[in-house]
Amino acid sequence: MTRLVALDLAASDSFVAHLIDVWGAGDAVLPIDQRLSHSDKFSLLQLLGAHEVIDPSGRRGLTTGRDLEPGDALVIATSGSTGAPKGVVHTHSSIAASSQASLARLKGSSSDHWLACLPVAHIGGFSVVSRALACGAALTVRSDSDPETVAAAIRAGSNRTSLVPTLLGRVDISAFETVLIGGARPPADRPTNVIATYGLTETGSGVVYDGWALDGVELSIGVDDEVLVRGPMLMRGYRDGTTAIDEEGWLHTRDSGSIDTNGKLSVTGRLDDLIKTGGEKVWPEQVEKILDTLYPDRTSCIVGVPDAQWGEAVVLVTDRGGLALDDVRGRVKELLPARCAPKHIVVADIPRTTSGKIRRHDVRLIAERALADAD
Repeated sequence: MTRLVALDLAASDSFVAHLIDVWGAGDAVLPIDQRLSHSDKFSLLQLLGAHEVIDPSGRRGLTTGRDLEPGDALVIATSGSTGAPKGVVHTHSSIAASSQASLARLKGSSSDHWLACLPVAHIGGFSVVSRALACGAALTVRSDSDPETVAAAIRAGSNRTSLVPTLLGRVDISAFETVLIGGARPPADRPTNVIATYGLTETGSGVVYDGWALDGVELSIGVDDEVLVRGPMLMRGYRDGTTAIDEEGWLHTRDSGSIDTNGKLSVTGRLDDLIKTGGEKVWPEQVEKILDTLYPDRTSCIVGVPDAQWGEAVVLVTDRGGLALDDVRGRVKELLPARCAPKHIVVADIPRTTSGKIRRHDVRLIAERALADAD
């Protein structure tokens, strides 16, 4: 049987060593986000059915383990925050296909030196590790992506990495041969060594580089301009037995986009209301529930608006004035990750449908106009 071993470890050489050991024993890994609270970690271990957990204190068994299928290698949690996250299940085959497709496009080899400095509990960080292992490249793993960490890695010989777009203006990346970025909207004037990737946890990391699908990746546009992806690097399914892959093998991404006559993909945004800010994800309803508790005398709506630095900025639109931004941000950060704290407050009437639901798209337009006028 294939067992699930959680790695509750910071990104480090120790994480990689335990990953190799677990895979060598025929088991699968579940990387745990180090930013989670103790209670959230415990809930995630139960939800995703881990048999064991390895943390700095050692290794211990759990009573809630659920077996995986033969060939499964990775369960990685989506960063959903309106309720329980899903566990995406990848096989050794899908991880290998992802690594091989990326390395083929980049002409990567064992002579490379990869820097992994994004959270390894997210597919963007984990895939740097698996990509380096796949080709036998040198690998530096760090838990921070601050300018000092990046600079030190460059001095040590790193030539390839993945970063979030917000770091590009803060660090000198000219020495890298390749910098992969994803998550947030890439800057229009990005350096020539920066590649904007498109992908999901379900695709095993980026499958489209600068608009062009990697070898072995098929793209299509479905109903409502939804981007569909097919290829050997797709997940096997979710840990709860559900899937977003249809009978013909197409993954339904819930992203809206188009493909031009040359086959280049352009992604215009989410079909849903997900906000991506600084490479991280924010679910509006979760923040709104907190705000309803903190400020029960008003209606609050959270939307994302385009932002040059963050890709999208989290904006609170409320129907009553009197809130101080610093106070709101501080109180939200006491209960949620810092990325969920609004960066702006707009006071406006909240449009609703006839059934009483907030018309979020219209609220977003109101926020964009208000912030544009304020400039």
